[in-house]
Amino acid sequence: MADRSAPAARVAELRRQLERAAHEYYVLDAPTLSDAAYDKLFRELQALERDHPELRDEDSPTARVGAAVGASHLAKHTHLVPMASLDNAFDEAELAEWDVRLRKLVGDAVDTDGYCCELKIDGAAISLTYRRGTLAIGATRGNGSVGEDVTANVRTIADIPRHLDGKGWPDEIEIRGEVYMTFEGFERMNAERVRAGEDVFTNPRNSAAGALRQKDPRESAKKPLRFFGYAFAVPGADTLPFATQWDLLETLAGWGIPVAPHRRRCPSLDGVHAWAREVEATIRPALPFAIDGGVVKVNRLTLQSELGVVGGRVPRWAVARKFAPDIAETVLLDIEVQVGRTGALTPRAVLAPVEVGGATINYATLHNFDLVAEKDLRIGDWVQVKRAGEVIPQILGPIPAKRAGDEHAVQAPTHCPACGTAVRRDEEEVAIYCPNLSCAGRRLEALAHFASRDGMDIRGLSYQRLEQLIAAGLVTDAADLYALTARQVQALERFAERSADQLIAAIDASRQQPLARLLNALGIRHVGAESAKLLARSFGTMDALARASVEEIEALHGLGHTIAESVHAWFADPTGRALVERLATAGLRMDEPRAIAADGAFKGLKVVLTGTLPTLSRGQATERIENAGGKVTSSVSKATDLVVAGAEAGSKLEKAEQLGITVIDEAELLRRLGG
Repeated sequence: MADRSAPAARVAELRRQLERAAHEYYVLDAPTLSDAAYDKLFRELQALERDHPELRDEDSPTARVGAAVGASHLAKHTHLVPMASLDNAFDEAELAEWDVRLRKLVGDAVDTDGYCCELKIDGAAISLTYRRGTLAIGATRGNGSVGEDVTANVRTIADIPRHLDGKGWPDEIEIRGEVYMTFEGFERMNAERVRAGEDVFTNPRNSAAGALRQKDPRESAKKPLRFFGYAFAVPGADTLPFATQWDLLETLAGWGIPVAPHRRRCPSLDGVHAWAREVEATIRPALPFAIDGGVVKVNRLTLQSELGVVGGRVPRWAVARKFAPDIAETVLLDIEVQVGRTGALTPRAVLAPVEVGGATINYATLHNFDLVAEKDLRIGDWVQVKRAGEVIPQILGPIPAKRAGDEHAVQAPTHCPACGTAVRRDEEEVAIYCPNLSCAGRRLEALAHFASRDGMDIRGLSYQRLEQLIAAGLVTDAADLYALTARQVQALERFAERSADQLIAAIDASRQQPLARLLNALGIRHVGAESAKLLARSFGTMDALARASVEEIEALHGLGHTIAESVHAWFADPTGRALVERLATAGLRMDEPRAIAADGAFKGLKVVLTGTLPTLSRGQATERIENAGGKVTSSVSKATDLVVAGAEAGSKLEKAEQLGITVIDEAELLRRLGG
């Protein structure tokens, strides 16, 4: 007979770990196990119970929702209908298996109204009972059947209406949803706690759950709590004013209940897959709040009722499409100081390698030393790391519960780590910076900015090639670029005769860039592309700008005192003046064609560029359109007049076609520009 002791022992251990984790998560609001780790253990237990039916138990975590409601200062509340939990699908194959199970039960009836896809908010689930349109009770999920009455705390959340708007709501209805915090609100709250000498919270989800269970509603009111609604329950068989999940969400919004954005109706599973891919790849990184996936629901409510709930715990008609975690825990090993092109000293976190959102992360941005202090970050801390803006990781905050006592704080530097110059800090800025224009630490970033698309637009001059040129002693500043020869470049590793000739030709062509581009390329503090255009078109020549006083510069509409002082100081510095003189000697253009065609071909038009054009760079196309009276914008909307599309044009082209906006190629652009 097969030995049953090993599976039984493992099942017992998994249940113990999961029960402890659920208690920490739902009751203490202080989990020590990550969501990904919990999911892995949960699925292992499910598999063991499936393979060994004799080990199943109705008290197993796989058969329960949430955690038992223990002793607390809060009264208990029984939900009208138990709040269910969702099964998970971790990839498209598992989602397809869920769809197959649906169709075995209801056939192609699913196709009538398709699916409703919603964001899965990473917050604390609550139910809101409205009687005759007035908020009567707010309660936590608890164990699914019985939660805790947190009505007084819920009433402090501005998102949650005291009275439902509109009409058509039943006499009694429970609206289910998620209480959450935005990343900005969470960080602001933690910064205030640091200033008050209090411990910081670990993450937005735990903070939201903890704030809901405060004894004093005034403490809850201090927390930046938000709410999204997504479900309902009614007693008996009340007639409902909606027939689908989509209609329900629209109705909730009409009643004044906030509903999460980026929801979508999908007629087929292919559409669901496409939505999930889009959310995971492009939408989630830009969201101001945390999600851990999407929720896919059978859209028609009568079908939801027909499909029912398994074991009183899991609805057959809905599934969570989980994504790779975009928040992970790791150790802060060190904080490095980087010197940027304008001299700004930026702290960068060095992390123990950790996988976040499908990529291994070793570093994270910290922006400035005030932020390090606000987050109470210490070297040696366990920290939570999030992928932001698709690729740039950031630290949400430390995990104080994991501190061992040997962590140490970081002080902002008083001198530049690259050149030793005493740092400066303007009164109205958070950044500290090195004022030395010759600082070696600024060199690479300054040269990369000089050659960038919005600068002198020198094609082929990448970071790697600049590093080669600097290491070989051929380049120390921008003027050195114009003294390079093809023979010097060809002698470097990975340069052939043709690539060397192409690079020298690109550098040579950049001599004809107008003054606005050169001013932007110089990397003067606070001067970007738009202010560079204004300066160039107003003063006309480099010499006139160099002679201008702070008052003359500040007098320009759109430029303030900070920019005026920065420009004047840059030209007053001998290093800056010497660089301009060398660039002029190298034959760079030092003036700006002032006139923008009053009756140009693009006068008053809003234009979007997408894809790669055959001959024009993005910067060149932008400049020519603007000189013809147009304005180049970054996103397609109903206000867009024209889209210029090149190779590999993506979502902007698709949106333009959907909105019926005129799309042209580079050849037509040049024709309209006059050649």
